[in-house]
Amino acid sequence: MKQSKKTALLLLSCLTVAGSSIVNGAASASPAALTAADSAPTIESVHKKSDVIPSFSEVTVHDPSVIKSGDAFYVFGSHLASAKTQDLMHWQQISTVVDNNNPLIPNVFEELRETFEWAQSNTLWAADVIQLADGKYYMYYNACKGDSPRSAMGVAVADHPEGPYKDTGIILKSGMWDEISEDGTIYDATIHPNVVDPDVFIDKNGKLWMVYGSYSGGIFIMEMDPQTGKPLPGQGYGKKLLGGNHSRIEAPYIVYNPQTDYYYLYLSFGGLDAVGGYNIRVARSKSPDGPYVDAAGKDMINAKGADGTLFDDASIAPYGSKLMGNFKFSALDGEKYTDQGYVSPGHNSVYVDPKSGETFIFFHTRFPGRGEEHQVRVHRVMMNEAGWPVIAPHRYAGETERSVAPRDITGVYKYINHGKDISADIKPSAAIMLNKDGKVTGTVSGTWKKNGKNDITLTLNGTTYKGKLLRQWDNGAQSYVTTFSALSGDGTAIWGSHAAE
Repeated sequence: MKQSKKTALLLLSCLTVAGSSIVNGAASASPAALTAADSAPTIESVHKKSDVIPSFSEVTVHDPSVIKSGDAFYVFGSHLASAKTQDLMHWQQISTVVDNNNPLIPNVFEELRETFEWAQSNTLWAADVIQLADGKYYMYYNACKGDSPRSAMGVAVADHPEGPYKDTGIILKSGMWDEISEDGTIYDATIHPNVVDPDVFIDKNGKLWMVYGSYSGGIFIMEMDPQTGKPLPGQGYGKKLLGGNHSRIEAPYIVYNPQTDYYYLYLSFGGLDAVGGYNIRVARSKSPDGPYVDAAGKDMINAKGADGTLFDDASIAPYGSKLMGNFKFSALDGEKYTDQGYVSPGHNSVYVDPKSGETFIFFHTRFPGRGEEHQVRVHRVMMNEAGWPVIAPHRYAGETERSVAPRDITGVYKYINHGKDISADIKPSAAIMLNKDGKVTGTVSGTWKKNGKNDITLTLNGTTYKGKLLRQWDNGAQSYVTTFSALSGDGTAIWGSHAAE
């Protein structure tokens, strides 16, 4: 859908001409948004129009969990699906479905017979793979009945990330109605977890942990034995981090960032299908087992549904810094542009390069008007000045985080505010302009200022957002453009993508 507002027409007529920004027929005021050092930039734009147009190949792995082995990145997901890539742009599918010919776990129905029988299921949910000190790869698999939290989680081990994996047995069970559960009490789905969606990670001190859980009683964490890859004894289900009363919170993923010295807990709120409002959120802690708080300082242990409710989205929506939800970038009036957007992006994993600190987020997403079709996407993640992650608006296409030239910042942007809601609604882009005098006009008004090489602070309609500038490939425009991604103090993300040049 094209913008029909008069604002968009006005803004498009106000692009910089011969070095001057013309707004409402007059030259703009002094460039307050640009520092003295910016007046004579020594680093040009990261990309030029003459650069090679990037290409992509797609794969389908629902709930992708990433591991790097050698020079390849692998993702493992639900239904024993997997794929690999070397450049995060061109993917190769390895496996797709749970059957006895799957190369990851050959003869899977026999190999995991006990798991399938307990879960009363013939498929597997989101898997996670980690390489431990013995050099072997440990796959944390899980199966769930689906209409109840009757699930089993186990560990299978291989010498190579592509398998074959051999089962070492079930480590946790859930959904044993009216029976003794893992912690010695009668299983109660409102307070006990559904043992799915594992993420196993090593903290900065070398301890091994597993965070897991989905809906039902919430998200839990437990310490693991680094020798066996299994839970240390006597923990029951472990320590609860958040959730409960069947609130729609799932897919926990914890990653440590040495630059900020925080552990970041990524989560997916809402339902995973095209009308579920799936969205990616984050909280952080100085300790791997919490407590985790969001950007507003709210303790995530309080993020749960009200007593007696089922899928109570209203109670959990205020919690967690929402980084991405449904959105669509659309053409401004007079602009040649192919709509770009996501529906229900989520169940992510994150990779932090141990040498460079570069960070990437891997997730699955659906698309506007394409039903339940889904694909893997990778976006760059950057840390803002407040130590919170922000996700680049466009998929990764080889860009690096560099200084952005002043002349590439001013101009018209397609603007998205992701809000804090959990909704099937798709957030449409709107037109705003970053003027040379540091003012923002259009659908929202306020100010902007570049800090350092690519930090940006925007104050829009009275709310301050801190984020990053980045030159990216915009597939809808078939051009390299400047983008910004920023987060407010209450954990609301905004994105901007410069109008096509």
